Amino acid sequence: MVDIITVAGLMATPVKHTVTGEGLEVSQFRLASSSRRFDPATRSWVDGETNWFTVVAFRQLAANVAASLEKGHRVLVSGRLKVRDWQDGEKKGRNVEIVADAIGPDLAWGRAQYARASRAASADAGPAGAASAEGVLEETGFPVDAQEPVTVPF
Repeated sequence: MVDIITVAGLMATPVKHTVTGEGLEVSQFRLASSSRRFDPATRSWVDGETNWFTVVAFRQLAANVAASLEKGHRVLVSGRLKVRDWQDGEKKGRNVEIVADAIGPDLAWGRAQYARASRAASADAGPAGAASAEGVLEETGFPVDAQEPVTVPF
């Protein structure tokens, strides 16, 4: 059985991006997800406990995460939940991991400009999925604004 989970949280660590010997791209970071509730008795917001997740992304998603997101960003992560118990000598623990299917900025906390990435684009060929001179996204044929994408921190 596969457990699908979607979590909103704060990126607590920088993205660690690696490429395996076989060429598989892997990105991972720690995600902190805290709940808040309004306490009518004190008429104030009360912080709940923080849940910690290790988020792992593979292939094109890993490359896009490494190029787009940073520590401190608010994100939404959807993927498969993996819970593993571990033991190291006398120490025991539990690792809660999300193998991500989708990751994106949480627009409740800021703005983002989307730019579609091209899998075939080379690093020196300019921005992936760039607009052609006719103002059409090369991969899709959709018209686009000729302005450069603006990245706004969130």
